[in-house]
Amino acid sequence: MFRGRYQHTIDPKGRLSVPAKFRDALAQYGDHADQLIVVPNEHALEVHPLEEWQRIEEKLNSQPTFAPDVRQLSRLYMSRAKEAAVDGAGRILLPPDTRKQAGLDSRDVTLVGGGRKMFEVWDRARFEEYERTQGDSLPTLFEKLSAYGV
Repeated sequence: MFRGRYQHTIDPKGRLSVPAKFRDALAQYGDHADQLIVVPNEHALEVHPLEEWQRIEEKLNSQPTFAPDVRQLSRLYMSRAKEAAVDGAGRILLPPDTRKQAGLDSRDVTLVGGGRKMFEVWDRARFEEYERTQGDSLPTLFEKLSAYGV
């Protein structure tokens, strides 16, 4: 499980240290534990274990190829995905264009656990602003979770 929040920095070469707890979560993927997919979303950078990303791709590929939403999702989201590997020092290299698309403008980042399937890398100031402006929606989200049976 990718749990918690961690404050880190991106070094001048574009490398980011993956927290030990997140590396422990990656260990469940065995021989593929060091293989990741990074993809910018509307707020941050998503980091997926390769196996979890492949499940997303399989689900998308099972949809009608010419469905407009599927084509748009492929063009605007899936096409941004890039492979990344955890090196021997526990770091991943984040390409400059990927950092730019994800809004990682400064070196200071917050890694946000996203449960079993992924974690996010946010520009620290952007995440603080997001939390400040969206924090009031938490009670409503709890109600929605209750409706899902959680």
